[in-house]
Amino acid sequence: MPRVLIVDDEPDLLDLMEITLTKMGLDTRCAASVADARRLLEEDRFDLCLTDMRLADGSGLDVLQYIGERHPAMPVAVVTAYGNTSNAVDALKAGAFDYLSKPVALDQLRTLVKTALKVPEKTGAAVESRLGELLGESAAMQEIRRQIDKLARTQAPVHISGESGSGKELAARRIHALGSRADRPFVPVNCGAIPESLMESEFFGYRKGAFTGAQADHEGFFQAASGGTLFLDEVADLPLAMQVKLLRAIQEKKVRRIGATQEEPVDVRIISATHQKLAQMVENGRFRQDLYYRLNVIELNMPSLRERPEDIPSLAQALLTRLSKGRAIRLDAEALSRLKRYAFPGNVRELENVIERALAMADGELIRADDLNLAPAPAFQPGENADAVPGNLQDYLDKVEREALLKALEQTRHNKTAAARLLGVTFRSLRYRLERLGIE
Repeated sequence: MPRVLIVDDEPDLLDLMEITLTKMGLDTRCAASVADARRLLEEDRFDLCLTDMRLADGSGLDVLQYIGERHPAMPVAVVTAYGNTSNAVDALKAGAFDYLSKPVALDQLRTLVKTALKVPEKTGAAVESRLGELLGESAAMQEIRRQIDKLARTQAPVHISGESGSGKELAARRIHALGSRADRPFVPVNCGAIPESLMESEFFGYRKGAFTGAQADHEGFFQAASGGTLFLDEVADLPLAMQVKLLRAIQEKKVRRIGATQEEPVDVRIISATHQKLAQMVENGRFRQDLYYRLNVIELNMPSLRERPEDIPSLAQALLTRLSKGRAIRLDAEALSRLKRYAFPGNVRELENVIERALAMADGELIRADDLNLAPAPAFQPGENADAVPGNLQDYLDKVEREALLKALEQTRHNKTAAARLLGVTFRSLRYRLERLGIE
C-alpha cells in the first residue's frame, strides 16, 4: 500500500486530506511541523509527501530540501495560499512535483496523488526505444539529457528555447515519455499555424450549435491532452487576446467550450517552446508578463548544432542508417569533414535534409563531399569584420532575405499567412518576395 506523508499545521485541512487519501486506499502519516516531518521521514518510508508552504517552524521548502537530499526519488507536492503563485513557482523550481492552491479542491488533490504515485523509474533500452532520437555524446547533449531526466519527475511547466531545428519537440517528447503521464496523450500544437479566428475553438472546443457549422460537440487541444502533455510549439506566435485565455486556463485548470455555460476541469502538463526570445518580447509588449512567468517556470535551452560539432558524425550516421532503408552506404572522410565545418543554420533538421538529398544524388555505396551540395559559406557576415564589405551587395541582400523567408516558412510549416505575420510584412509583400526570389 502506497504511503503518504501529509505536513500541515491546520488541523481541519490535515484531517480533510487524510480522510480523502484514506478513502483512496492509501496509508497516511501526518505531521504538524518541519521537525515532525523530519522525524517521520527518518523512521519510515514514504512514496509521496504533501506539505503546506507555511509551517510554524519553517516552510514547505525546508521539507522539500530535506527530502531532496535524503530521498531524491520521492515526489513532493506543496500546498500554497490562494493567489500566491510566487511560492508555487519557487517550489517547482526547487524540485516540487506539483502544487495545490487553497482552498484545496478534492478532485484536484485526488488527480495529483494518482499522477504522483505513478512516477516511474524508467531505465534501459526498452524505454530508450520510446524516446525519439535525441542523439549526441557531447557534453552539451549529456547535460540536456540529465536535465530532462530531472524535469520528467515533476509537473512543473517547462519552456524549451533554442533555434529552429535544434530538437525542441524531441526534448518535449522525451520529458513526457519519462514522466508519470507517459501512458497518456502527447498533443503537439503549432501556435503559429492556427488562424486567429479559430484559436479559441481549437484550444478549448465547442458545443453543438455554438455557431454556424458547429454540427456536433468538438474537443479542443486541452481535452485531447487530458491526463497527458500539451506541447505549445512556437508559443510566441499567440496573439495577445489568446494569451489572456490561455493564462486563465493554466491558472484555473479549467476551460469553457464555446457555447457552454459551465467550465470543465482539465488535467494537462504544459510544455512550451519557441525560437524567439520571450523575455525580450515581454519588454516590447508583445507577450504577457504573467503568462511568461507561468510558462517559464523552468527553462531548457537546446544547443545549436554548431555548438556541438563533435556530434555531427554520429548524427549523420544515424540519419544515414534510418534514411537508407537497409542500403549499405556510408560517408567518405572528406564528406564528414565538410559536414563538421558547415555552420548548419537549420540545425539537425537541415542535417537530415542534407543527408536525404545526398542519398538521392550518390552513385554506388559511398557519399562524397560533392553529393552533399552544401551551401557555400557567405562571403560577408555582419559583425564578423566591421571594415569588410560584401563583394556584391544585391547578392548578399538576396541571400539574407532568402534565409529569413525560408526560416519563417519552415517555422510555420509553410503557412504563408503565419509567416507574413512572423516577419511583420503583409501577405501581398510576402508573396511578391517569394516570387522574386523563385521560392516555391
